Amino acid sequence: MSGRNDSEIVYGVHAARHALEADAKAVRLLWLHDDGRPRQVLRAILELAGRQGVTVRRVERRRLDRLSRGGRHQGVALLRRRLPTASPRDLQALLAIERPQRLLLAVDGIQDPHNLGACMRAADAAGADGIVVPRHRSAPLTPAARKVACGAAERLPLFCVPNLRQALERLRETGLWLLGLDADAPTAIYDLDLCRPLVVAVGSEGTGLRRLTRLCCDRLARIPLRGSVESLNVGVAAGIALFEAVRQRRAQEGKASEPGP
Repeated sequence: MSGRNDSEIVYGVHAARHALEADAKAVRLLWLHDDGRPRQVLRAILELAGRQGVTVRRVERRRLDRLSRGGRHQGVALLRRRLPTASPRDLQALLAIERPQRLLLAVDGIQDPHNLGACMRAADAAGADGIVVPRHRSAPLTPAARKVACGAAERLPLFCVPNLRQALERLRETGLWLLGLDADAPTAIYDLDLCRPLVVAVGSEGTGLRRLTRLCCDRLARIPLRGSVESLNVGVAAGIALFEAVRQRRAQEGKASEPGP
C-alpha cells in the first residue's frame, strides 16, 4: 500500500458515497461497521463498492473511531489516493469558458476545517463554479471538512492560489465583480445588483477579510441581522450571499421571460 502522504481517509455516509461515485479507481479500501444490521444507506454503499470492485472490510466501531479521529463516521470510512486540488491554471481554464452568470466564492483565511466544509457545501448548493482559497492561509481540506461538505468536496473545484489578492485582481480583470462581506459595511447586501459575473469573498472566523483583500473588492456589504446575535457563522454568511445572487438572477430571468404588452 502507498505511503500516508499519497492517501487520505474519507468518512461519513455521504462523503464516502460521493467519493465512490466520483472516482472509484482511487479508492483502495472501504471499512464498514453495521452491527450485523446494516442500514439502507450502508447497504447502498456496500453495493456500490461491490460493483466498482473495491475491497470491503467489516470492522468494529472502535476501529472507525480511530480512523476518523473521533469524527462522526456513521459506520463507514474509506482509504483512497489523495486527490489533487485545482490550480490557478485550472481557474484560468474555467474562466476561459464563457458563462454570463459566473459565480465564485473566495475564502480568506478560514482556519477551521469544519467552516471550510460548510462553505463548500453552501457554494455547491448555490450552483457556484468553485471556491478560491489561499494556499498557505486556509484550513486544509481534511476528512472533517469533507464530511461537513457532504459530497460537495467531490464535485466543486477548490482552487488553491499562492496569493489571494493577486488572484482576485486577475479575476476582476477578466470581468468579475468582487463583493466582500463585512459586518460593518454601510450597504446591505440586498441593496446591491448581483446579476453579474460575481465573486463573493468571505473572511476568517474572528477578524473577517484581511485589509489587502478588502482593498481588492469592488464593494463591501453587510448581511443585516435583526435578532440578538451579533455575527453569523462564515458558512451561513457565504450561503446567504450566494443565494441572494441566485435569487436576483432568477427574478431577472423571470422578468425577461414575461410576455410584452
